[in-house]
Amino acid sequence: MTQGSLATGASAGLSPGPSSGPQSANLADILERVLDKGIVIAGDIKVNLLDIELLTIKLRLVIASLDTASQVGINWWQADPWLSADAANGSNSRELEDSNRRELEEENRQLRSRVKALEARSRDGG
Repeated sequence: MTQGSLATGASAGLSPGPSSGPQSANLADILERVLDKGIVIAGDIKVNLLDIELLTIKLRLVIASLDTASQVGINWWQADPWLSADAANGSNSRELEDSNRRELEEENRQLRSRVKALEARSRDGG
């Protein structure tokens, strides 16, 4: 009998009340939904003096899970060595360097062929 009264007393004492129970469940649902879908909050602050714009501040806040952010193309943290072990080890930077090198080599080839064409045109009297 004492166990039953202790359990009843304990559950009554620990219960936060009827109004806070559903709110925490709603808050968890809202948080899950926001992280799943993402939310963007944007705003601009402009300071003018006599119709002269002195200062403009653009604020953008994105709240989303990492998976959701990656799906929409927001993945800056993957190249940040402070936030990504791969970036800290240099694997992402090596890939970027290889990609940049290939792009530069291709651009160099194109420029050389254009220079040759221009030189040939000038020799031919163009």
